[in-house]
Amino acid sequence: MRNQKSPVLTAHGAAMPAVGFGTMVLPDRPAELVAAAIACGYRHIDTARKYGTEQHVGEGIRASGIPRGDLFVTTKVTEDDAREADFMRSVETSLKTLGLDYVDLLLVHWPQLKVPFSETLGALAKAKRQGMARHVGVSNFTVAMLEEAIHTCAEPLVTNQVEYHAYLPQERMLAALRRHGMILTAYCPVARGKLLDDPVVDEIAKTHEKTPAQICLRWLVQQPDVAAVPRALEETHIAENQDIFDFALSEDEMRRLSALRRRQIRIADPPERAPKWDVETVE
Repeated sequence: MRNQKSPVLTAHGAAMPAVGFGTMVLPDRPAELVAAAIACGYRHIDTARKYGTEQHVGEGIRASGIPRGDLFVTTKVTEDDAREADFMRSVETSLKTLGLDYVDLLLVHWPQLKVPFSETLGALAKAKRQGMARHVGVSNFTVAMLEEAIHTCAEPLVTNQVEYHAYLPQERMLAALRRHGMILTAYCPVARGKLLDDPVVDEIAKTHEKTPAQICLRWLVQQPDVAAVPRALEETHIAENQDIFDFALSEDEMRRLSALRRRQIRIADPPERAPKWDVETVE
């Protein structure tokens, strides 16, 4: 596999590599995996306070020897810290744990309906103005929440990080984000493995001599203004997820994969924090 460089998506001054390394649960050798991801070409690393991987991300970055300015690091503040004082303390803790002076992108991890958006998003903007984050955004916001956040936050929002894969339609969200010049960052990009056994995905993978995971990721990043942050637990899979820029899916293949959204499978739906998701009409 070649060491490939991910294309970069831009939004409101941010330059985000289209494929990032997700770090939500790295049970074995986490710092080594982060360093391995950077070594094979990743420049976008995605973590969160709730993941418990910030320390390992920092260790992996330092072990990689790559200059800090060459990396795009994202972290998130949990909904438990939606109040301003808690929010700011969470960001300070994240930076200390990461061993970084700033993150490139700071996200509100989940919407907290018990705290006014004005307070949480005010803290988000404050973190950016104080230099703790170069750019800001949200995660797991519905279209209505996104619109409210955009009008409430004093700083431009770069992305909404949401679950997105071929089994889950996100047309309304994509349209809203594009309307505001934002990026959709897709997590669970292979539906936690469910897509890997799909016969349509498998057929297209064989046509291109690629793996099913590579087809799923290519389908995402071939769409305008869509990034993906796949997780991988082995060096071979880390490299595989980055090796998707030497081929393109045909229009017919893109349509066939998009048609899988009829399954409407949502993976991440924790009852204690998930909002009432947008309902998509799939024909």
